[in-house]
Amino acid sequence: MIWLRAVLFVLVVQAVVVGLVPYLLAQDAAGPRLPEGGWRAVGLLPLILGVAALAWCNWAFVARGRGTAAPYDPPRELVATGLYRWTRNPMYVSALSIVLGIGVWTGSVAVLVYAAALAVVYALFVRFYEEPKLRRSFGASYERYRAEVPRWLPRPPRRAV
Repeated sequence: MIWLRAVLFVLVVQAVVVGLVPYLLAQDAAGPRLPEGGWRAVGLLPLILGVAALAWCNWAFVARGRGTAAPYDPPRELVATGLYRWTRNPMYVSALSIVLGIGVWTGSVAVLVYAAALAVVYALFVRFYEEPKLRRSFGASYERYRAEVPRWLPRPPRRAV
């Protein structure tokens, strides 16, 4: 049942936020565009890496954390392995990579502005909701993890958390 809940959240929330909304924004032919050129294919790299990382994060939440990415159905155990050793928020970093990749690939300035707005929303959500909730849920183990792993910018792990 947990896998079904996770898949539903991915399809209903994540696919809309990082897929459907950017797609619809990119379709606006009247909006400003980045210059044409083959260089825009560079957007495929963060897009592909972001999709792979987001899939891994969702899998880790279910398999290791015994929960989902949904705030109302969070992992029951702290997930501090794999990508979560590089940054405390690889799911949000992955989502932003996807949206930025779509923005560059399609040349849509509207998608890039959406990515910036999404980054602000994610930062506020993490700072004022998620981190306090994780402190209450996981206590000292979360504090140790927080001291070792950066919030946003990925960094190679220094030691096991």
